[in-house]
Formats: sequence, C-alpha cells, structure tokens
Amino acid sequence: METEPSELTISAPHRELLDQVLDKWSLQVLNALCERPCRFNDLRRAIPAVTQKSLTATLRRLERNGIIERMVVSTRPVAVEYRITKLGKTLRHPVDVLLEWAETQLPAIEAARERFDGGQG
Repeated sequence: METEPSELTISAPHRELLDQVLDKWSLQVLNALCERPCRFNDLRRAIPAVTQKSLTATLRRLERNGIIERMVVSTRPVAVEYRITKLGKTLRHPVDVLLEWAETQLPAIEAARERFDGGQG
C-alpha cells in the first residue's frame, strides 16, 4: 500500500530561518567554519566579496540562531574567534544534498531557462 506524500508546509518561521541560514554569505561563512574556527579578518580574507557590514550582520544572524558561536580568545590583544556549533554541524548534510542536486540538475535548469527566455519577446 502506497502512502501519500506529506504536504510540504513552509510557515513564516521556517521561511525566515531558511532565509537566514541559506543566504549567499551564510553558506560561505559556514563552509569556512566547517574547516576550522576563524577570526573575523580570516573570514573576510576567505570571502573577499563580502563587505564588513554584511559579514557582521551574517555572523550575528548565525549566532542568534545557534549555528555558530563567538568565543573571546584570551590573547594579547584579546581576539574573537567564530566556530560552528554542534547544531550548525547538522546543516552540513542537507546543504551538501542541495548543492549536489543543483550540480546534477544545472544542465536541465539552464536548458529550461534558455527555452523560457527564447519564448519571451
């Protein structure tokens, strides 16, 4: 006996969370932090296109959602380091699945775009 697929419901809180953790800067920050903890300037060098303002806002959003944590490192001068949390590490697999899907389907999507754009006019 086949079961009916469950209805996909995307509530406002779901949409807000996905927007905050899957935007272009967040994905790049998470990618860098999955490798190792980083200081702010390390992240700026790893993501050269991001502005200081955008990176600050991204880090705050990810920290607010419990995806990363901000650690004060007792060095001279005192430094701040960002690292991915246990919760943040759980994002790795679903993001990898989405990226794999995008890589696999990109030729079909590009063909669909060409057909669509060719029909406009």
